[in-house]
Amino acid sequence: MTIAIGEKLPSATFKEKTADGPVEISTDALFAGKKVVLFAVPGAFTPTCTLNHLPGYLDNRDALLAKGVDDIAVVAVNDWHVMGAWAQQTGGMDKIHFLADWDGAFTKAMGLDADLSAGGLGVRSKRYAMLVEDGVVKSLDIEESPGQATVSGADAMLERL
Repeated sequence: MTIAIGEKLPSATFKEKTADGPVEISTDALFAGKKVVLFAVPGAFTPTCTLNHLPGYLDNRDALLAKGVDDIAVVAVNDWHVMGAWAQQTGGMDKIHFLADWDGAFTKAMGLDADLSAGGLGVRSKRYAMLVEDGVVKSLDIEESPGQATVSGADAMLERL
């Protein structure tokens, strides 16, 4: 069952690459007492994710923060090495959180997993964006097609805010 607006995020621990190596970051540490934009991609380095979805959030980071957002994070069912390399290559390191849901536990607990085996990707995340306040989902927009980033894009999030 897909998480719904008004529900608390499931408890999870992600890995994130830092200058000192990988660190673990819990949902409590990331979301407690904060207003956070969380968006998910089917995979780091995939075309729509790299060329469309992520750049919108990087380009609009300051505008989102100016609207009262405390933090921005992207999550994918990838390992922290891949997420860290993606952060570095795209210029996103230290601008937003690049969260590795390496085993898909968080994604599955939210009911937002997608079997993309037909495309050679295995089980990944659906593409979505949500606004989370103090760990509670305030808005959730899921893309109908993983190859699009419209309702889950930064422009749509800015309009919601």
